[in-house]
Order: sequence, then structure tokens, then C-alpha cells
Amino acid sequence: QLQASGGGSVQAGGSLRLSCEASGRAFPTQTMAWFRQAPGKDRDFVAGILWNDATTTYADAVKGRFTISRDNAKNMVYLQMNSLKPEDTAVYSCAAARYYNGPYYPTPFVNWGQGTQVTVSS
Repeated sequence: QLQASGGGSVQAGGSLRLSCEASGRAFPTQTMAWFRQAPGKDRDFVAGILWNDATTTYADAVKGRFTISRDNAKNMVYLQMNSLKPEDTAVYSCAAARYYNGPYYPTPFVNWGQGTQVTVSS
């Protein structure tokens, strides 16, 4: 199971750090990703980090502003979000896919957290 936290409301230009805690012992074998979904829109990939070498991948819309990281000892994955924009407003969900090496799209990710709301005001 995945439990996401850290969402909230910030003004444009602000920062938030999302956290996702995974239960169980399989975390080191899980490629982790963050996706987001705004009202009336599809679920979009935001950032991912591989299980084997921690290679990171980002959506173009967040490159240079967001950073994904993981701590296998704590079963945690994080998303540091800086320079937030109103268009970043969405429900952010963490997801896991075991022994998966990409590409990043929702279908291969079978385990999902409940989502956390991020609201950025202008």
C-alpha cells in the first residue's frame, strides 16, 4: 500500500514537498512515480525514479522545478516541488511498478496511493 501526504495550498512561486510511504519489503524493487490529475483532465505523468539505479525522469512541464528522490531504507519517495505555478494545481498520486524500467504511463503502475491535493494560487 502507498500513502501520500504533503499536499496543500500555496501561492505561485512557492514550494511543497510531497511524501509517499510504501508498506512491505518490496519497495527496493519498485519503480516509483508521481502522476497528477487536474479536474476534467487526464492523469499525467510528473516524475519517476527507477528501482535499480534511481535514474530519474521528468515531464517537460516540471523539469528544473521538481525533484523526485527515494529512500529505500525508509520505504519513502519524495517529490520536491519548487517555483510552483497555478497550472500545477491537481491531485498528485504516487504509484509503484515492480521491476519496471519505463516508459512512464499509468497502466503499468498497479499500486496507487490515495492522492493528495495541491492548489497553487496566482
